[in-house]
Formats: sequence, C-alpha cells, structure tokens
Amino acid sequence: MSLMGKNCKDKITGFKGVATSEHRYLTGCTQYALQPEIDKDGKVPEREFFDEGRLEVIGDGFNPEQVAGSKPGCDSRERPNN
Repeated sequence: MSLMGKNCKDKITGFKGVATSEHRYLTGCTQYALQPEIDKDGKVPEREFFDEGRLEVIGDGFNPEQVAGSKPGCDSRERPNN
C-alpha cells in the first residue's frame, strides 16, 4: 500500500509529515520523504526520509483534487531560483 499523500509519523523519532515522495531501491527497501507543516514563523522545514516499516499513517493527508487548479503529476510551471 502506498503512503503517498498520507499524514505519517515515524515510530522511532515521532517526526510527522505528509508523504510527498516514494523511493524504491533495487535492494527492496522503500523509503518515503515526509514534509512537515510550515512552522509558526512561516518557514518550510526540511523534509526527512524514512524506511516504510518505520512509518504509521496518522491521517488522510493531502488530496491534490482539493487544491484549486492542481492536477496529479509534475507541475510544469517555471519556478524562481532561490
């Protein structure tokens, strides 16, 4: 079962975030990147990567259809360089 878009928590560290990418390795390991919420100062925290077995689903998370103008897949708009 894919965890993509789900709110997840690492069972060991307690780190929480939305699973924004899935990485499958030749060795059979699957990892997910968890993106935490924006902090109280409006800064976007760094995402962290966790093995699938360490994660538990704690909520439904993100549904791209709920965001106006979004669609599944890559966003082709140009982004500013920071």
